[in-house]
Amino acid sequence: MGKSKRPVKAYKNAEFLNSAEARTIRILSEYYEPKSRFEKNKIIDTIVFFGSARIISRKDALKLVNEAKKQNTPAGKRKFEKAVKLLEMSKYYEDAVELSKKLTLWSKKLDGNGNRFIICTGGGPGIMEAANKGAYMAGGHSIGLNISIPYEQFVNKYVDHKLAFEFHYFFMRKLWFMYLAKALIVFPGGFGTMDELMEVLTLVQTKKVTKKMKIIIYDEAYWKEIINFDALIDHGTISKEDMKLFDFCNTVDEAFDKITTHFKKHFLNQKGSLIENNGKK
Repeated sequence: MGKSKRPVKAYKNAEFLNSAEARTIRILSEYYEPKSRFEKNKIIDTIVFFGSARIISRKDALKLVNEAKKQNTPAGKRKFEKAVKLLEMSKYYEDAVELSKKLTLWSKKLDGNGNRFIICTGGGPGIMEAANKGAYMAGGHSIGLNISIPYEQFVNKYVDHKLAFEFHYFFMRKLWFMYLAKALIVFPGGFGTMDELMEVLTLVQTKKVTKKMKIIIYDEAYWKEIINFDALIDHGTISKEDMKLFDFCNTVDEAFDKITTHFKKHFLNQKGSLIENNGKK
């Protein structure tokens, strides 16, 4: 009888690890592997940017407008109208770049151990790219919590390689958005952005999240057109007090001032030095 083949160790058995029976192992991996990397890179807390993956820069939008102008056809007219809307929406991309840059420059001046108030996004295009770009322009680190989906999602070039993550489970990705966050800024977006916004508001409203976290909803006019907050109050499905869970901001300077004032009040001492992280619940 020939020499028997050695069996594969369980933790090297790819077929098992990708099976339904090993789902809990995969879930735990998406908790412990990011945790290990955050600790290794001394990431203490974050500022999270949410927003549409479909919003592009002003430069790219202008290029599309100029290209569409050359096409004197019905299809060209539709492309032109779409490009004009992209150009209008590009202001949010530019604002996200500027706000992220300002926040990163501010946080870099703070004294203390570890990396504090690091920019964190979903790692993809659009507003995510803009926020990572702003941090990059300021010479700071930034995080990208990418998710495997069929479209619109890839790791943008401004995310630190050592802080780029690829998630399978949305709920584990959301955990890492929330767990380290001391502020969340919600730019205009679609289903994904609204899902993230509503989950955050629900967790804070129900006191599942009790830390002092600042929530900024960027551009009051956009969000009040998309979500009828007044109707929710009128129908009694939320209370007027729930509107205090977040702040509307309409400019980069307004958002910057509200976030840094909040941080100074809750996370810096009277001398302006950082208070040690007081919990991530």
